[in-house]
Amino acid sequence: MHEITLFQGILLAIMAFIVGMDFYLEVFFWFRPIICGTLTGLILGNLQLGLVCGGAAELAFAGLTPAGGTQPPNPILAGIMAPVLAYSTGVEATEALALALPFSFLMQYVVLMFWSGYSFLMPLMDKSLSELNFKKFNFLSIGSLILVGIVYAIIVFLCAYLAQDVMRNLVGMMPEWLSHGFEVLGGVLPAIGFAMLLKIMLKSWLIPYLIFGFIFATFLPFSNLLPLALTAVGMALIDYYRQDNTVVKGEIDDEEGI
Repeated sequence: MHEITLFQGILLAIMAFIVGMDFYLEVFFWFRPIICGTLTGLILGNLQLGLVCGGAAELAFAGLTPAGGTQPPNPILAGIMAPVLAYSTGVEATEALALALPFSFLMQYVVLMFWSGYSFLMPLMDKSLSELNFKKFNFLSIGSLILVGIVYAIIVFLCAYLAQDVMRNLVGMMPEWLSHGFEVLGGVLPAIGFAMLLKIMLKSWLIPYLIFGFIFATFLPFSNLLPLALTAVGMALIDYYRQDNTVVKGEIDDEEGI
């Protein structure tokens, strides 16, 4: 159980400002929980905690993708608040992930409010372009982006720094059965998120790779994940070159008229 300092709270707000704008633009994908969690752990002085919490949140949110006007729970607040809660309250990473969900839901509705409100900016931006008023267009475009980042920064600062005593007291008042329930829920969430991702991406020809990866990760006594990662890279290269050779052979056959 640690205290988050004012300086750390400001750094978290600055990070939230940057990743919030990236979530708006979807350029660098810094808004993913694995990145937010790692950076949060770095700011709090516990990189390992940030990696563990961010990795768990990334798996939980892996299959949650915005579709049209539908917004899933916000990945940024989950990636930031999970290590913040684990750091400030002393709970395990899985329980911290479950406790971070209300913050993620809160930001989900804030983002929906922005997307709905910004729809009224479209006629103004169209009009400014038709009038060749690029200064006004840039002001509306860049201003709306910066406003999103500012709101992210304010919410993260309020939740991570100003509300840390409240969160610590709430966690301390929870009965053991409820605390254990949150821990179980946090452990299940990554499996659900990965299952949702597999439902979208899994193809029949990928099943052998899934089986091999499950066997290697579950039953072989690795001291770290490097052997598993190298095995996955080897499998990916085999499949890449196999497909590349198939394409090249098909092009040669077409040229020879076979």
